[in-house]
Amino acid sequence: MKNMKNMSLCALCAGWVLSYAAPTLAHHGVASLGAAGLEGPGAPIESSSSATLPKGSVLGYLKLDYAAFKTYTPASNDDEGDHSAFWMAGLGYGLRSYLSAYVFAPYNAKSLENDRYDASGVADLSLMGVLGFKHDADGFQLVPAQESLDDLEDWHFTVYGGLTLPTGDANRRNADGDIDPGMALGFGKPAYSLGLTATKQINARSTLTFDTSYLHFQEYGYDDGNRTQFGQEWRVNTAFNWRLWEKGDRKLRLDGILEANYLQLGRDRSNGLGELATGGDILYAVPGLRLYYDQLSLGLGVKVPVWTGLNEEALQQGAEGKERYRLILTFSALF
Repeated sequence: MKNMKNMSLCALCAGWVLSYAAPTLAHHGVASLGAAGLEGPGAPIESSSSATLPKGSVLGYLKLDYAAFKTYTPASNDDEGDHSAFWMAGLGYGLRSYLSAYVFAPYNAKSLENDRYDASGVADLSLMGVLGFKHDADGFQLVPAQESLDDLEDWHFTVYGGLTLPTGDANRRNADGDIDPGMALGFGKPAYSLGLTATKQINARSTLTFDTSYLHFQEYGYDDGNRTQFGQEWRVNTAFNWRLWEKGDRKLRLDGILEANYLQLGRDRSNGLGELATGGDILYAVPGLRLYYDQLSLGLGVKVPVWTGLNEEALQQGAEGKERYRLILTFSALF
């Protein structure tokens, strides 16, 4: 029979990490979830993992996603995207051992080569909920309040969902007074997301994670009279974690991570018609590292597109799939 430990072990093993899949110069953005600790399964950088916060615990989180884009012309007045920096602050709370709630506050700083657009500011707030369950010899059950290290090797799953609140400025204008929805700070209306994860600790050192999610945008009428509905997003991710080094007496652990992130973007619609040079398929590779100290976690990854099938690809400079690289840095603390 598996030895059951008290709640302090559960808290020790849940040094949480949250991540935000931020947009490039386009409009897309979604929050994703992950968990890791000194013991038990490892956590990816971008994909969601299958863990919930201990009941009554609070998570503090900060993330930077820096995207540098390929440029194709020497001109500085053609609105080519140069780079973007996406910050994300978040708070999570464990309502039950199997149910967690989160709020995310993003700050975007998007830059064109000619600096004609002031696209920096607070974007749409995001609210998320996560329901966790597991599967063992007794079948499926909600995640219990106490789990031993052996229990953490069972298959764990989460169902998560949420929505954005239209707090960002969807009608930000450029120096000429024009509105570009792709440079806006908000979607104008709530966007809805739904996802599912599965996580299996293969052995004491390795973890395999699967994650899929769907994001739906509503049509919004802008102040200039135009209407836009951003294309739906579908993500399928997988990640492999390997414990490279640990020092238990100092509560230190270092993991190596390799992820594959597939993103399918639907074509945007403007005034009821499909918009040129939007949508397509992208496969990213994300190698990274995660360092844990007690209930703190620091993650670092480099996200690069390894294959793209974008619609009218030559015209999509500054969009997802046209990055030279994305540098991702996360920090979290559990209280």
